Amino acid sequence: MQLQTKIPLQPTANPIDYDSQIMLVGSCFVENIGAKFEYYKFRNTINPFGILFHPEAIARFFEQVAERREFKERDFEEINGNFVSFDAHSKLSATSAKAATEQLNTALAGAYDQLQKATHIFITLGTASGYRHKVQDKIVANCHKIPQREFEKELASVAEVEAALQRTLPAIAKLNSNASVTFTVSPVRHIKDGFVENQRSKAHLIAAVHSVVERSDRAFYFPAYEIVMDELRDYRFYDRDLIHPNALAVDYIWEAFESVYLSPQAKELKGRVEEVQRGLEHRPFNPNSDQHQQFLEKLQQKIARLQREIPHIQF
Repeated sequence: MQLQTKIPLQPTANPIDYDSQIMLVGSCFVENIGAKFEYYKFRNTINPFGILFHPEAIARFFEQVAERREFKERDFEEINGNFVSFDAHSKLSATSAKAATEQLNTALAGAYDQLQKATHIFITLGTASGYRHKVQDKIVANCHKIPQREFEKELASVAEVEAALQRTLPAIAKLNSNASVTFTVSPVRHIKDGFVENQRSKAHLIAAVHSVVERSDRAFYFPAYEIVMDELRDYRFYDRDLIHPNALAVDYIWEAFESVYLSPQAKELKGRVEEVQRGLEHRPFNPNSDQHQQFLEKLQQKIARLQREIPHIQF
């Protein structure tokens, strides 16, 4: 008896291994997958400008990085003593325009270097609903809790989303024409926009992504949204807010993701990294016992072997 519909998945022709350089940009979903890459000690960069939900904000991020267009102090707005950018998340704010500028320009320089080296780029689109700042006349990456009267809410059409993605790919290619680009649509529902509105938003994202992917030999699609909607159709896979996938769902999606993207060698090394990570998390009853000291010695031997095979790994 089959009690679950399964999304068919095929291994990629360009798999990830421990020499790969991975960049992840977009909604909070890439933070979940990025955390897995972090845990397993892959080389990756996650959201240099913080979480970005809207395709327009993501397109501007890649364009700014590709052009190495630095921030100026005049680009920041002062909100309750913090200086913020409409092109970045609130976590990159600072208490002075100078500090905020330096912080974001450091992130920009790091993203520029990483984009040049990236072998795999993953972009997760969160929503087609955006907020246009009335004065600056642009869709913002983050509203920074500024009163809503300063924005106009709008739903990007399929054509508008597609246009943003069509700007994203050339911006990436300007610095790196070899990296593969994989789009995903976040399974996190933006219920605050409304149930029907959320479905319309996701539909616009999906339609636009597939239109772009079908016309590109460098762009691909991973069905994270479909896996959650079709394979995990139960609220036990959600956090208490009933909106965000919980740890079990993230683990499930990661297993599907690695079946597509990780090389056989990477999977084998990942298992050994996980063994070390669990060993490091172990809390003994008696840290001074001979048994625990032997355990630590064996653990260090495992770490040393991994570091000989993967020089960049640090525990």
